[in-house]
Amino acid sequence: MTELRDARVEQQLIAISPVDGRYASKVDGLESVFSEHGLIKHRVEVEAGWLAVLGSGVLPDVPAFGDRALDAIKDLGKNFELHDSLRVKDIERETNHDVKAVEYWMREKLADDPDLASKLELIHFGLTSEDVNNLAYAKMHVAGRGILLPHLDNIVGILGERAGEYADTPLLARTHGQPATPTTVGHEMNVYAHRLSTHAANIGGVVVRGKLNGATGGFAAHAIAYPEVDWPAVSYEFIKEGLGLEPNVVTAQIDPHDWNAELYHAFMRGNTTLHDLATDMWDYISRDLFTQQVVAGEVGSSAMPHKVNPIQFENAWANFGIANALFGHLAEKLPNSRLQRDLSDSSAQRAVGMTFGHTLIGYKAMKAGFSRAHVNAENAAAELDDNWSVLSEAVQSVARRYDVPSAYDLLKEATRGRPLTADSYAKLVMSIDGLPEDARERLLALTPATYTGYSEQLAKQ
Repeated sequence: MTELRDARVEQQLIAISPVDGRYASKVDGLESVFSEHGLIKHRVEVEAGWLAVLGSGVLPDVPAFGDRALDAIKDLGKNFELHDSLRVKDIERETNHDVKAVEYWMREKLADDPDLASKLELIHFGLTSEDVNNLAYAKMHVAGRGILLPHLDNIVGILGERAGEYADTPLLARTHGQPATPTTVGHEMNVYAHRLSTHAANIGGVVVRGKLNGATGGFAAHAIAYPEVDWPAVSYEFIKEGLGLEPNVVTAQIDPHDWNAELYHAFMRGNTTLHDLATDMWDYISRDLFTQQVVAGEVGSSAMPHKVNPIQFENAWANFGIANALFGHLAEKLPNSRLQRDLSDSSAQRAVGMTFGHTLIGYKAMKAGFSRAHVNAENAAAELDDNWSVLSEAVQSVARRYDVPSAYDLLKEATRGRPLTADSYAKLVMSIDGLPEDARERLLALTPATYTGYSEQLAKQ
């Protein structure tokens, strides 16, 4: 076991991609989906599934396979291991074609099976490599989404908890970076919880599609070999029921990848919102409105011993940026293919695992950042107490209600660029003619910490 761990560490040390190197421990689960081994395994599952369909009695001159034969076919994908991928890669070195290598590997595996040795010509029957690849990648996307979404949902849950915990903790807001109408920490957390829950729903709602219709989408080879079979119906049922994907009925040689772009854009919007949240948290920490938990033994700077840096949120920035750059390129590139197809999409899709990987690293960094960041209510209160000028909005709004002439201009003259204190604020309120006494008393009782409107209630929604 120690040797295996050391070998893995050595592999990570020489990896070019940080997803496979430095951050390999952060992407557990994705390697079995998006690695070369994962891709080959999914190809085998598609090929085996299609072979089982052909052996189910749909072909008039091929008797239905028995249960033992069908189990042997299913086991090709179910029991596919790393050593099987190595053999496929050996074959690929000869064929210089990755999907054909899978077909030849399957022939090798079934050549000695007494029930299937005479049925080897049915392997990859009627298929083009893209029939296999698009379905394999579709299954990979479904699996990858299934790994990532719980982490995003978990972040939404964390924000919901913080929204409730800090629903009534007042916070000085800043618009254009300048002091503005106060809010609460809980309200701000809930703003992001709502945004991200919408993104999560959109990501989960994207329909993943697949196609199986031959070299240029018209079932030509299928129809000439078996004109009596309803191939569109057979294909539809295999994709829908056998693979759990939505059939894309009308395509050229390749699936047009429109659903890919839709899914990538949904992930991008979520990552952009999380980048926004990480930026806000970084700013709150820099203003000492959030403090960070100190971890024993950890070093914040190689030169400055006092440092406790918000590295988790900074790490999230970087990874969401890389992920979105890749997502954006793939969303733009994949739906474009010359005529009935070119090979560029095949090369581009190799980077899909990177996009999911950097997104997952970002998710985990956000969760780690929140686990260490806690509100400094004392500093938040002090910052509010230094900014009585934010109550000018309250005063001019009440004054306008009671038709005080030029109320806005009056407050602008008294406060713009002129800091207010508690005393000068009180004097300002007392100086305004035309206010009913109860309104004046309401304003005099107001403080920056209590001028938060419905923020507490909204934080709890």
